[in-house]
Amino acid sequence: MFTSWGAVSLRTADSLFALGRLDDAVLLYEAALAEGQMATDPVLLKLAYAAERNNDPARVLFYLQIFFDRHPNESVLRKMNEVARSNGLIGYETDDLNYFYLFYKQYGIYLLLFLLGLGIYVFVILVLKMARKEFSPARHKWVVLLYLITLLLFVNLPEGYRSGITSRDRVYLRQQPSAAAPVSEVIGRGHKVNILGSEDIWLRIFWNDRLYYVRKDQVWLI
Repeated sequence: MFTSWGAVSLRTADSLFALGRLDDAVLLYEAALAEGQMATDPVLLKLAYAAERNNDPARVLFYLQIFFDRHPNESVLRKMNEVARSNGLIGYETDDLNYFYLFYKQYGIYLLLFLLGLGIYVFVILVLKMARKEFSPARHKWVVLLYLITLLLFVNLPEGYRSGITSRDRVYLRQQPSAAAPVSEVIGRGHKVNILGSEDIWLRIFWNDRLYYVRKDQVWLI
């Protein structure tokens, strides 16, 4: 059976990692991922461990954030907060917003199914009443319609949410998507930013309650 170079590289990297040759293993892991191999959960944790041993908090947080998005749990969230705080990095706070995101990732599907079921039940009742020519106040119909629209927006909200981690020692936050635009602030490597959109080679980010533009090649996308 044909086996891709990337798969062989991952197995070799696993062997090197087990022997304690972390740097050599990381090179092979990253080469395999660059080829298109899927980063498994063990690979992400090994890369995070190697980055921590090499005192590279930005990469530690990058790999842990990807792992967290797959398997949200409080221990990973606290680990990221610990690494970020000890290195003066922003965006990983264990605040209400991050705990809400954690709750949503863990239980959001059940909440959405319940709300969707409730909305459909009420909608069916209204349709049956209309079929029987029973009176239904117009405001009830509008409430149900607004409820379903809001629910639809809520369901699709996580799909539009993206985050990234700054990958350069000096990342320029500009007011406009242009290299000629004034630089409002310069931040370092490893900060987590919320991404609200893109324009050519620029990302529109939310940082410290304000909107800025940064180059795409200065951010690792989660």
